[in-house]
Amino acid sequence: MVLKPVCRPTCNSTNVVKNGKSDEGKQRYRCRNADCLRRSFIRDYSYRGYLPEVKQQISDMAVNGSGIRDTARVLKISPTTVIKNKKKDRHLEQVNTTLLQQLDSPPTSAMVVKVEAEMDEMWSFVQSKRQQRWLWHTIDHCTGVVLAYVLAPHEDAALKQLQQLLAPFAIEHFYTDSWGAYLRLLDSQKHTIGKTNTQRIERKHLTLRTRIKRLARKTICFSKSTWLHDVVIGLFINRYEFGRAV
Repeated sequence: MVLKPVCRPTCNSTNVVKNGKSDEGKQRYRCRNADCLRRSFIRDYSYRGYLPEVKQQISDMAVNGSGIRDTARVLKISPTTVIKNKKKDRHLEQVNTTLLQQLDSPPTSAMVVKVEAEMDEMWSFVQSKRQQRWLWHTIDHCTGVVLAYVLAPHEDAALKQLQQLLAPFAIEHFYTDSWGAYLRLLDSQKHTIGKTNTQRIERKHLTLRTRIKRLARKTICFSKSTWLHDVVIGLFINRYEFGRAV
């Protein structure tokens, strides 16, 4: 007799035990790995929306210009499944922790210190154009790497929150446009106003509007939920800018 161990598809752990049966009579398993977000699973799902590879495709399509119904048609699943997958807890971060870890490392700290940064905000909306939602973010002026971001209204409080996230980077100079919040909250001696030095971050805006369908200026695809709006944008930044596997 040959026994084949059961492997959890998402974490590849073999520390798995039986955990009863589903309503369809299929064997359910439970992963004992503490790092697993959802430990209970079935080896052969009848519904495609439960498959790990399909869930990954939902996330991939969300950050590549596909709406909820586009994704549902292509993957042959329910739009409700697409929404539920986007709503799951992904532990998104607002700061580029990879760079912060490098800053804490003495041998390489001199190579990764960010002394100049571009800062700007990008307009979007939820449900209607009266409910505006702004992406405030900062990138390294030399490399174009995103340092931190905040999704909030177009108010000074959003910039204050972004400044708190940027504190560990010890930025020596900022390049922004002439929006009043920057004039009020940034040190004038460390602040340069003008479009000449903000071309990298403006290019980031174009990438976001191209890759995320709900950010396109002329489209019938828009967010109906502020929370879901923030998740999709945060998912893109965490994956492609911060390099996190989310």
